[in-house]
Parts: sequence; C-alpha cells; structure tokens
Amino acid sequence: MILIDEKARVERDTKEVVDLTQALVRIPSVYRPGVKDGNEEKTAHYAAAYLEEMGMDVHVEEVEPGRPNVIGIYDTKRPGKTLLFEGHTDVVTEGDPARWTYDPFGAEIVEGRMYGRGTNDTKGNLACAITAVHSLIKDEEELNGKIILCIPCDEEGMMIGIKHFIQQGWARDVDGAVICEPEENQLCTAQKGAMRIQIDAYGRQAHGAMPLSGLNPNTRMAKIITALDELEQREKEKTGKHELLGWPSITPTILQAPVSGEPQINVVPEQCRTTLDIRTVPGQDHEALKRDIQQILDRTMEGDAGFDAEMIVLEERPWTKTDRENPVVTAVAEAYKKVTGKAPVYNGVPGATDGTFLHLAGIPILTTGGGDREVPHQVDEYIDICDLVETTQLYRQTALEFLQEPKES
Repeated sequence: MILIDEKARVERDTKEVVDLTQALVRIPSVYRPGVKDGNEEKTAHYAAAYLEEMGMDVHVEEVEPGRPNVIGIYDTKRPGKTLLFEGHTDVVTEGDPARWTYDPFGAEIVEGRMYGRGTNDTKGNLACAITAVHSLIKDEEELNGKIILCIPCDEEGMMIGIKHFIQQGWARDVDGAVICEPEENQLCTAQKGAMRIQIDAYGRQAHGAMPLSGLNPNTRMAKIITALDELEQREKEKTGKHELLGWPSITPTILQAPVSGEPQINVVPEQCRTTLDIRTVPGQDHEALKRDIQQILDRTMEGDAGFDAEMIVLEERPWTKTDRENPVVTAVAEAYKKVTGKAPVYNGVPGATDGTFLHLAGIPILTTGGGDREVPHQVDEYIDICDLVETTQLYRQTALEFLQEPKES
C-alpha cells in the first residue's frame, strides 16, 4: 500500500473525475440510427483506452455495429469476491440545442456545476467509478478478489448492452453490483418493474354520418381504458403504497386512430391503438396482470359481433428488491457513513436500469450515484462538482469494504 495524505488523495481524485467527466460528455453518444457517429462507439473506445492506460484487462465487444460494450477487469490476484460497477455510455437526445443555456456537449463548469447531456445520467457517475478504481490501483490498496467495470451501450433503449454482457458470461461470478445512476447517493435497494403493452381494437370503417353502418373501435377502446383504470385502482388497494417505490401504475400513453392512413373527422376508423406503460412494485405478479388485461379485452368483445381486440407485450422488466443485509448493501452503507459521516438514506428507483437484468441473472444489486434524481433527460442537465467528489470516494470506499475479506468457500 502506498501511504498518501487523504486530503491530497481527494484533491488528486477530484481533478481526475472532473477532467474525465468533461472528456466523456464532450463525445456525443446519442443513438441515432443512420447518422454518422450516431452511436456510442467513440465514447466506448475512449473509455477502453483510458482503462488500458490504468493497467486494467480490457475487452471491447461489439453488440451491434458501432455499439460496443467495454469490460475492464482489475484482478488483485488474491482470492476474494467480485464487485461490479456498471455505467452506460449512451445518453438521450439533447432536443433543441437552442433551448439550452450552455452547449449540451460542452461540459462547461459554472459556479460549481457542470452542464451537458450525460453529466448527470450517467457519464458523471461512470467517471466516478473509473476514477475510484484508478485511485485504488495507484494507491496499491490491499484488496481481495476482482473489480469489473461494466460499460455497456443502450441503457436508454432496449438495454441490449447489458443483455449481451450477461449472455457472454461476464456476470457469471459476480457477487455484487453497484449500478451507477443519479440517485443523490441514496441507497436504492428496489426498482419498479415495467411492462410495455400494445392494445389494438378492430372495427369497421364507415361514414361519420352513418356510424351504424360500420363498427367504431374508438368507443370500445374507451371502455377498455376505463376498465384499465379500474384495474389500476384494484392493484393499488391490493399492494398498498410501497415504502420506497410508491404506487404501481397502469398508464395509457399513446391513443391513435386510425393506426394507418389519414385521419378524417367524418370517417369512423377501422382500427384504434393504445399503448400502456405499466410500472409494478414488489408483490405484483406480471403474469396475473397480463391475464387481467386479457380478461378486460375478452369482456369487451363478448356479445359484440364483429369487434376484435388483441394485446401484444412489447417489453417486460421485473421489479427488483435487494435485502438491506446483503453484503453489497452493507458495504455501500458502511462506505457512505465513512465518507459523509452521516447515516445512509434508503430509497427506490422509479424506473428500470441495467441492474434489472443483472438481478435476473442472480446478482444482488444496489443503485446509487451522484446527481439530482429529477434532472435526467432535461434541458440544461447538470451535476454538481461536489457530487462527483463524494460519489468517487463512495465508490472507492465501497470496494474497500466489499473486498476486504477473502471469499468464503
């Protein structure tokens, strides 16, 4: 171990994490199919080169053309557990740059805040994880086991990056994972599940002046949506308000008729579509929910000759829950106390993260990181420099706590 004054170490790490965050944010990585450099490739290769310079064992795997995952491994060569830090390279669109006060990819620092797309979600936290591991390596801290830096593509989409990471076997021996997302350094031990469902209602086109000569799918869809609202209320009564995640929800988001062709005010459409964004909490059964929705469609079709409706499950992500006594949670909790001098605050993630699929792979997860949790995806996205400093030290200390003892056989 190299002895270094704590104040000097924090100052050293602070400069690194600020510089690295700026470098990552200044490489746009919004996924835009068909647009030159409209993917995560440049950011991923920058991160890979950075990890190689740190002395890590680095692997770059292309998930889709121009969309690589980066995996960095620090092996202490001593028997022990494996800790994973995960932070994605993609960011959502900046929208209209004219609405931004600062260049969305400029990473400008103004009065202690860095502005730019990805500063908060989640290039800042990715930089914290990389800097934390680099700090441990430079100080030759005596750890047992391994640290894996998982840097996948496509968290903001269908999460193909983390799925590929798991399919390739990288998660097989991981004992605990910290998901690096903006959560104000609260310890998030639960995540809402998600289902995205499409419902299509089929009728028969007709003149608006003679609606009885056709069959209006819109009025039938209205009955379905009303019944879905009633189902949501029953689910709330059944589950109650979750202590970390709040209420479950069934939210119609898109209502479209006709589904194809040009809409016209005096034409009854032949098809109507709605999409549902369903968010679930621990205790809810996704299969039961799907059966309940199908029963609503069946009841609406019953006795209504010529009317048809179908449900398509577009995507499904389960809710997650990690016990507070799990070693990865206790390690982060102890690290938080040592870094801040305060007791940790526990919370839940209102949406899904890449951790959802690590959880499905049997890995205990905890989500935490710096940044206001209300800021992601907004215009003038930012992160406070003090958050980058605290999060870097939180991740560093977490590794020290989690990897201090040899792994039990």
